Amino acid sequence: MGTQAPTDQDYGYRNEEMAFKRSYVAGTPDSVDTRTDKQKAIDDWLPVTGSRNAKWWYAAFHNVTAMVGAGVLSLPSAMADLGWGPGVTVLILSWVITLYTLWQMVEMHEMVPGKRFDRYHELGQHAFGEKLGLYIVVPQQLICEVGVDIVYMVTGGKSLKKFHDLLCTKNCKDIKLTFFIMIFASAHFVLSHLPNFNSISGVSLAAAVMSLSYSTIAWTASVHKGVQPDVQYGNPNKTAAGKVFGFFNALGDVAFAYAGHNVVLEIQATIPSTPEKPSKVPMWRGVLLAYIVVALCYFPVAIIGFWMFGNQVSDNILISLEKPTWLIAMANMFVVIHVIGSYQIYAMPVFDMIETVLVKKWNFRPTWMLRFASRNIYVAFTMFVGMTFPFFGALLGFFGGFAFAPTTYFLPCIMWLAIYKPRRFGLSWFANWICIVLGILLMICSSIGGLRQIIQDASTYTFYS
Repeated sequence: MGTQAPTDQDYGYRNEEMAFKRSYVAGTPDSVDTRTDKQKAIDDWLPVTGSRNAKWWYAAFHNVTAMVGAGVLSLPSAMADLGWGPGVTVLILSWVITLYTLWQMVEMHEMVPGKRFDRYHELGQHAFGEKLGLYIVVPQQLICEVGVDIVYMVTGGKSLKKFHDLLCTKNCKDIKLTFFIMIFASAHFVLSHLPNFNSISGVSLAAAVMSLSYSTIAWTASVHKGVQPDVQYGNPNKTAAGKVFGFFNALGDVAFAYAGHNVVLEIQATIPSTPEKPSKVPMWRGVLLAYIVVALCYFPVAIIGFWMFGNQVSDNILISLEKPTWLIAMANMFVVIHVIGSYQIYAMPVFDMIETVLVKKWNFRPTWMLRFASRNIYVAFTMFVGMTFPFFGALLGFFGGFAFAPTTYFLPCIMWLAIYKPRRFGLSWFANWICIVLGILLMICSSIGGLRQIIQDASTYTFYS
């Protein structure tokens, strides 16, 4: 028996592997970096590609900060509208499905040898085409990220107001929520000028610690308060229509709670990568740790909060907790610190989009003045919208259904099917189609429920109160 001569296909694989290794050194899909000095300078200036020296634990706390936020505080209220059986089922299914789709995105980040899809829309363009990918992904991602920042403006303002009201009990003048939102926004007029993801790692770490802290306070204080004497677990809505739409809106609350996918590729872009040590390895380690923290936050808060307060629980569990006063005040301040970090995590990809258009398409010079103006305008915009429409629970439901369900539950599955083309009726094919069907149903139902709730709240709301 002789040694078989290498075939043309073998040479092709070897050449591709060699090109793959060379490309990591050069930073482009080709063996030679074809970018001009100007293009390199712009890429080094943009927030997402400006720094690639992050560690795996950066990914962990960035994902915790992105995931665990305002949504966890609304989960007991969502449980009230869903009921015990459907509520627990939806929570578990959402955790499993979103972990699966997050794994898909981590895997697809470097699916093409020598190329990194640093942004969600770049992966969409690879899956659907240059123009169609932009039209599909960019609107959804912008709705998610800008929507989260608006909701966090409201959340931060409400938590500041709650903190003030709890501690100031004698001879205190009532201050409008509008002013507290402005106070919260003032922090972002400063922090928004940090240049890239790695520069906000300290803020993100503090936010991740705060999220675990206030979630723990929420369920432990609920246990301390005990099951309320008049607790009821039936649906809080009296009419059939109210029960149906309340169920739909609760689905959106759950979808909003699992929202980290919109920034995962941008987070992974900050991790260095070589053929021997691709970025997906440390990124996946960070994602797994983050999802363990998510489970430790979400499930106790949702189940214990509903168990103790029943269908009378507020859409923000901390509002239902009045004592011990010092502990609840501290938890509200933890929420403020956390949503400061979360706001920055979701704002950074938006800053990247804005600055890319300004510099690459409209040919502005990449200066600090351009960044100063564009980012201040964005913060002011989210502050204004948050002051105008502070419908906390309804905003969660609507944005959760209309925007987060596609980008979190089924868009990664569609891209996986389009790119990898798994065997028809195989396990991967079935798993992705199940996620797609459930995600589309979630999007439709929760969008309807959230929009109805917004209309109801708007009918009784006084602007800038």
